[in-house]
Amino acid sequence: MKCSFCGEDAIYRCSACGEVVCGKHSKLHVVCPSCFDRGSIKMKIDRATSEEDKAQIRRLVKGFWGEEEQLTFDRKLNVADLPAYVTHDKGSVVGFVSFAEANNAVIIVALGVLPQHQNAGVGRRLLGKVEEDARKVGKERLLVSTSNDDLPALGFYQALGFQIFEVRPNVIAEKHRATVAGIGGLPVRDEIRLQKALQ
Repeated sequence: MKCSFCGEDAIYRCSACGEVVCGKHSKLHVVCPSCFDRGSIKMKIDRATSEEDKAQIRRLVKGFWGEEEQLTFDRKLNVADLPAYVTHDKGSVVGFVSFAEANNAVIIVALGVLPQHQNAGVGRRLLGKVEEDARKVGKERLLVSTSNDDLPALGFYQALGFQIFEVRPNVIAEKHRATVAGIGGLPVRDEIRLQKALQ
């Protein structure tokens, strides 16, 4: 099978239209160039301070991960109770990042952007705001973890300068007392930890 756009060997199928594409012409969520719409959103990043923002974050977290509590770096944290930044579209939160401090670092606990607003730079801008704040207070690193199946997240964070520094086998499976199927049917088991040096 050949890429519909360049003739190279195709390794992905576009989830939007079904065209087959090579690695060069696919995006991390596997959409071919003709279906890849960067969208448009006027991004104003605000601190989540209102109860309505927190309620919307709570709904987004449940929708993305099915639970409000995240296990990261040996800490169980309730995402909606943490400091966060949000961006809105027509009065609704369409993206958020929650974070927590840890010694000389800031941990990105959860980052979520509604699918219709992905690929418009929302996640990058939200992370940039946390990084800016962390630098101002002299933190040395940003930390984030993800599950072993979340290849789009791994690609996203590495593209922003994060590096894998530790893998914790079976941490997620033990939290849920089961191994569940994740992205692409991969078993969700391990916590992959990444860091970005700020100094």
